[in-house]
Amino acid sequence: MGRLVILSGPSCVGKGPLHRALKLFYPQLAGELKKVVLYDSRAPRPGEVDGVDFHFRTREYIEQLRNKDNFLVTDVRGDLQALDLNYLRETIAAGNAFFEGNPVIGMELTGLAQREKIACLNVFLSPLSGAEIEDIRGRRDINFEMMLTDMMRRKLLRRTKKQKGTMLPADIENIEVRAGSAYKEMKEAWRYDFVIPNHDGEDSENWDAFGYPVGDARAALLCFAEILTGGNPAYARKWAEGLLP
Repeated sequence: MGRLVILSGPSCVGKGPLHRALKLFYPQLAGELKKVVLYDSRAPRPGEVDGVDFHFRTREYIEQLRNKDNFLVTDVRGDLQALDLNYLRETIAAGNAFFEGNPVIGMELTGLAQREKIACLNVFLSPLSGAEIEDIRGRRDINFEMMLTDMMRRKLLRRTKKQKGTMLPADIENIEVRAGSAYKEMKEAWRYDFVIPNHDGEDSENWDAFGYPVGDARAALLCFAEILTGGNPAYARKWAEGLLP
């Protein structure tokens, strides 16, 4: 029997690049984790592969999965996502399963692991450190939720421009939904075993432009690798409930 490893965080915080860096620089560690592939109603982004990143299906197709007992179907930032729970259980029975994605599904899986007595390690990737949040809390001239939304909006805009070049109105609308969900998702970070701060989101070139991750990308990679091997790195923290203002 294996365990379930969860890596969650707001959209564009850097979860995907962190997983790719783990596969490149820690292939043995990454090889011990079989990625859990969900169904998703959104269209693939440039470079995404059906069956590898997600099972891309129509919204109508995923809606029908609600009628099956073995599927968990959830509305995530306006998209429908679904997970085959039997597939997840079979994966864990054979080894370690790895979920990389949004905190909505992340918390659903954490609850499932608790109910079914499955060993679980959950990690949250945050665009701010706990110390930064504590500093911001003391300033009455800063609206934290607005600040965080703007921070993630900028990351998402840069990512989308890099991926697609010209953005359509639907892209802008999607960015607003994703950026606007970050505050609510961050409020759940205290429930995770570890929170890794990472300013190098998915928009950052620090992940792959120089042959090796640099800056926060490097720190997050080293920290995540240490956590996976049973360490308790000083760079990561267990957040207290109520840390966010």
